Amino acid sequence: MKHARIAWAGAIHEAIENEGQLVLQTPALKGRRVSFDEVVWLPPLAPMPAHRPRTVLALGLNYADHAKELAFKAPEEPLAFVKGEASLTGHRAYTVRPAGVDFMHYECELAVVIGKTAKKVKKADAYDFIAGYTVANDYAIRDYLENWYRPNLRVKNRDTCTPIGPWLIDAADIPDPMALALQTTVNGKVTQSGHTRDMIFDVPTLIEYFTSFMTLYPGDLILTGTPDGVVDCQPGDVIVTEIEGIGALVNTIVEGQK
Repeated sequence: MKHARIAWAGAIHEAIENEGQLVLQTPALKGRRVSFDEVVWLPPLAPMPAHRPRTVLALGLNYADHAKELAFKAPEEPLAFVKGEASLTGHRAYTVRPAGVDFMHYECELAVVIGKTAKKVKKADAYDFIAGYTVANDYAIRDYLENWYRPNLRVKNRDTCTPIGPWLIDAADIPDPMALALQTTVNGKVTQSGHTRDMIFDVPTLIEYFTSFMTLYPGDLILTGTPDGVVDCQPGDVIVTEIEGIGALVNTIVEGQK
């Protein structure tokens, strides 16, 4: 099932897709149908309790071809960093390219949404802890990069720089997340093609690794890295990051302050 989170008529709603429309799940409006163009798309993730921020873990160099593209040796263990939730934005949203930067690129990534509290999970059991999957576009600004192995905060934590969505697809509807094609287009031209089977560390390995030393909770995210084929994106460019069976995430670049 395709789940969405949207703003419509002055309120935030959970919705599901049915026959090319959004069907609201809000109790007072349950069953009301609205079109895709009537709403503001939000990241398709449940809100976190006020006392706990969402944990967003992101992988660097998790595809050997991307590591080679950047002239780096593939890592021997997951290379991860933490992102702030304020970087997340929704489908059809705008992402700001700071004025004066020389190189800002997309990163089409499979995003894993944790479904239940996970601690010391073994690879064989990892899929039992996944609620579903969505598409993430984790933009990077190379001007601010100090080291590919340790990207600083300005590279990966800028507001609006991680579009995510449009759908959260139930885990049961994706039999094998390691068998999905990825593609990115810039203004309609294919610039990136890849496949999740080419991850260095697959989804079960990542869940086992992270939960060996930290607890993951429902709603937490793992962004699993991107294949090669990244290009510079300019204001006005329309970027579509798409993953087979999960959806196509549309995003537009606008110019902002440095």
